[in-house]
Order: sequence, then structure tokens, then C-alpha cells
Amino acid sequence: MSASDIFEKTTFIKSTAKKLGFDYCGISKAEFLKREASRLKRWLASNHHGRMAYMADHYEKRLDPSKLVEGAKSVISLLYNYFPESELPVEDNFKLARYAYGKDYHYVLKTKLKDFMSLIKGKIENVQGGVFVDSAPVLERQWAAKSGLGWIGKNTMLINKKAGSYFFIAEIIINIELAYDNPTGDFCGICNRCLEACPTSALTPYQMDASRCISYLTIELKEEMPDEFKGKLRNWIFGCDICQEVCPWNKFAKAHTEPDFTPDEKLKKMNKKKWIELTEDDFQSLFKKSAVKRTKYKGLKLNINAAGQNT
Repeated sequence: MSASDIFEKTTFIKSTAKKLGFDYCGISKAEFLKREASRLKRWLASNHHGRMAYMADHYEKRLDPSKLVEGAKSVISLLYNYFPESELPVEDNFKLARYAYGKDYHYVLKTKLKDFMSLIKGKIENVQGGVFVDSAPVLERQWAAKSGLGWIGKNTMLINKKAGSYFFIAEIIINIELAYDNPTGDFCGICNRCLEACPTSALTPYQMDASRCISYLTIELKEEMPDEFKGKLRNWIFGCDICQEVCPWNKFAKAHTEPDFTPDEKLKKMNKKKWIELTEDDFQSLFKKSAVKRTKYKGLKLNINAAGQNT
């Protein structure tokens, strides 16, 4: 393939990403993530994945995109903003992570990715590939950083210098060579705000003990959480944004324009009393197409009870 062909295909992909509403698009060579292999192995050996047994599965697939797409040559990384125009009320209320305000992002982004792949196939001959959004063994933050979309900060989030970290990350892996972007530098500097702000001490620089993270405790842990954490939830009942809230780079975050991420009016009217009295019918109605359904009614009620024990 000539340099002009590669340039043309790359330009088409990046312009298409913009048309579909993705805020950033970066591309990297599909190759074995050698540097991440030892880091992942150490993280798993330290049991920092807690009860998320699936994190130990498909080790090779997490590191080698050719195990996911045969003949893979390029990883297209995409960022989609979810920062809300206004926050849900916090006075006398429990908290949901901002990404869960509206419709489950898996549905929203998967539709866009499938449309994207169809457009690529319509433009580029003999292209084969797969689309991924947080539901396959893909190290999405590492690929996004490798593609120049930001750096992985001390809070382990991908941080974009122009827009912060309130983004969903998605990938398209294809068997076509493209022009590749270069990684950026690390701009966390001497800042340790995220490490100091975490109430459960889940963070050390550039590493997270997920088994201590409030997001893990309120979403992934399918049982009553240990007593040591119950007084430290700071009213979070689904996920947590603390390490993002204190990050100086998020002063650049701008409100998203995705209608599907707008919270339900009923959600805006919730308060602690309503959460505590929440019935299963209320839960099903309020979170019909929401990521919050992952906890199921029983799990959310356990979280509400635990958050009510804040010190």
C-alpha cells in the first residue's frame, strides 16, 4: 500500500469519527503490548482485581490484538465525552458516577461503532475487523495512550490535556495498515490530589487496588461490602468520581451533546429518603436502560445501606 493510500484511508477514518460524534480519534500499530504484559501479571498476582475473576481470563487476548482480529494491523481508539451539563442534586442525596446518569453507554457506543465499521467497509476494500467497548479483553486505556489520546495518570484514568478524563473509550481493530499517532507525555507532574482524595486508599501512583475502589465495591462486588469501607463511601452508591473531581485537568471538561446521556427527570428528583424507600418496581422504572441495572435491585439497596453509614 502506498503512502498516499495510507494517508487517504487514515484521513477518512478520522473525519468519519468526528462526523459520528467521537471527540478524539487516535490510531496505533496493532502489536503485542510487551510493556504491559509484566504490569498486568504483577497486578493480577497482587490480587488487585479482587473478585473480578474475568480479569485473569484471556491474558493473551488482552495483550495481543491479533488474538481478537485475525491479521490485525491497526487499533483505532476513540473517545466519547460523557461530562454532564449539570450535576444531579447532591444536597441530602446519594451519588451516582456521572457516566451512569443516562442510557447505558454500551448500547449507545456499540450502535455508533457498528455504523462506523459499515462505513469503513464501504470505503476500504477487503477490510476485516471488530468493534469493542468495555465488553471484551482489550486494554483500552493503554491503546488510547499509545494512540496519542492522552496519558494514563496517577489515578489510572486516561487524561487528555485538552479535555480531562470524562470519556468513554472504544476501539476498532482492523487488518489494514494506517498512519500511526505518537504517544503524548505524562503531565501529572508532582500533583497527588487523586491519591490524597481517595477515601479508601485504593490508589498508589499509577496503580489501583481495584478491590478497595468505591466503583468496585458498589458495582463489581456481588456481596455485602466489608465493614471497613461502609463509613467511607461519601454517599456514592454506584461508582465514584472522586479521583476525577479533584484532577486539575478536568477544569477543561466540557458538557457532552449526547441526548441519550441526559438523566431521567425522576432521577433529578431523588433524595436520600426516596433512595432508602426505593422499591423494586421503582428500580426497574428508573434504570430501565441504565448501567445501574448491573447492580440489580438487591445490590443497589446494599449500597444505599452501606452509604448511609458514612462518618
